[in-house]
Amino acid sequence: MDFDAASAEAYTKPFPVQVDVESAMALNIIKPALIVGPLIVVFAWLVSDLAAALSAAAGVLIVVLNFLLAGWLLSRAATVSMQTYHAVALFGFFIRMGFIALSMFAVAWVFEVDRRAMGVAAIVAFLGLLVIESLAVVRGARKELEWS
Repeated sequence: MDFDAASAEAYTKPFPVQVDVESAMALNIIKPALIVGPLIVVFAWLVSDLAAALSAAAGVLIVVLNFLLAGWLLSRAATVSMQTYHAVALFGFFIRMGFIALSMFAVAWVFEVDRRAMGVAAIVAFLGLLVIESLAVVRGARKELEWS
């Protein structure tokens, strides 16, 4: 078997990983979210009012659910093939950003919310949790996720 055939075969088979790395990373985001989320909510309450705090809580919850959905989708895609994994990673990002936007519009349509507080909280939570998890991985705090 030549190199091209071997690499093509490896690329179309499921990824041989014992740990669902993506799901584990998504679950790891919950712990910092339990700290960052209330801080964002309290800040929104102090800056504005209770409605802003509840709206900020909805924004943080939507972002955490987005991270959990991303981890689950990527873990499932890795069991199919690397092609599927890459497709889900690329297109899934845009779909999940759409999920965040649609979720926020749905919440704003059903409930009277402070849209600015919910939007700012979602952006701060998304970027903050992403940075926290990235720093943890870079610093080696997630040794259980190493598969290489």
